[in-house]
Amino acid sequence: MLWVVLFAVAGIGALLALIYLITRFHKFGFMQKLAEKRKWLSWGLAALPVAGLVVVTLKNMYIGIIVILHLALIWSLCDLVTFIHRKRRHSWSSRYVTGVLAMLITAVYLGAGWFFAHHVFETDYRLKTKKHLDSSPLRVAMFADSHLGITLDGKEFAEQMKRIDEQSPDVVIIAGDFVDDDSKRDDMVRACKALGEMKAKYGVIYVDGNHDKGYGNGRDFTIDELYAELEKNGVKILHDEVFEVGDVNFIGRKDHHDDSRLSAKQLMEFADDEKYTIIIDHQPRDYEAEAAAGADLVLSGHTHGGHIFPSGFVGLAMGFNDNIYGKKVCGDTTFIVTSGISGWAIPFKTGCISEYVIIDVYDR
Repeated sequence: MLWVVLFAVAGIGALLALIYLITRFHKFGFMQKLAEKRKWLSWGLAALPVAGLVVVTLKNMYIGIIVILHLALIWSLCDLVTFIHRKRRHSWSSRYVTGVLAMLITAVYLGAGWFFAHHVFETDYRLKTKKHLDSSPLRVAMFADSHLGITLDGKEFAEQMKRIDEQSPDVVIIAGDFVDDDSKRDDMVRACKALGEMKAKYGVIYVDGNHDKGYGNGRDFTIDELYAELEKNGVKILHDEVFEVGDVNFIGRKDHHDDSRLSAKQLMEFADDEKYTIIIDHQPRDYEAEAAAGADLVLSGHTHGGHIFPSGFVGLAMGFNDNIYGKKVCGDTTFIVTSGISGWAIPFKTGCISEYVIIDVYDR
């Protein structure tokens, strides 16, 4: 129900933004001159660029709505600044440079968002623990939210796995949303093959995200076929399970929306609390319970680091998540949320970057 409300608000906002943009395009000087003789023609011409945005929206709803809302918001802010400036200078020039400036700012802003969505960065963390580690540092590579097919197809995903493999991690962790609702089987198979080619000592570990099982019928493979390909390539799938390797516990949790998932306390009862314990939980929204249970490190994704500013902060204020991005320490537990190696549906990231994470854990 919440997502229906959010989409409805975005749709109504986009409709109002389109009307506003028509009035803005009509403010240009040549439009005003044309309006003196041919009023309806001037309004028709002002509606043409807006009609172009509607066509974009019909082809890709998410891209269209993002462009429309950002252009309208930036244009309104430019109008406000221009109004204040002219009021102070007592100048009411008919030149409408504001519109050109608004379009340029929008293009640069969303262009940067496109770049950060399609270019993957490495983010490094150094942690310390009082628990003994046979091999110090323990190097953990983690990524989430690849949402195959949005900004990374199977081949591009494989290239990113080579980059991660070059860092010689002891373990590679996939913190959910490996695939999306519209991911293609060929991309999924190629991506799983790339995971099987990685050389991490403790292998590759996967947990489900909210999109992995799919919300509709838009893709040509099932969740069971995904699991089969992962297992075929040696990936360890954890569904509320503890995987002990050497002196480390890896606990993979079912997604938050899975009614059958166990509590953090129940899962920790199956783990040796003398060992360094890493919980992998796609959605960062159970911090208090995971800290109380005694986890040393909790890894999550899901938020995309905010994805489109300021949506992440809105979600945080509404209590959807305990953190949006980065590291947070609660007692003896360190929580890390990644912004994701890709993102869902929207090929822009204006609130973050695309990344994979390298975590070095030292026992001294």
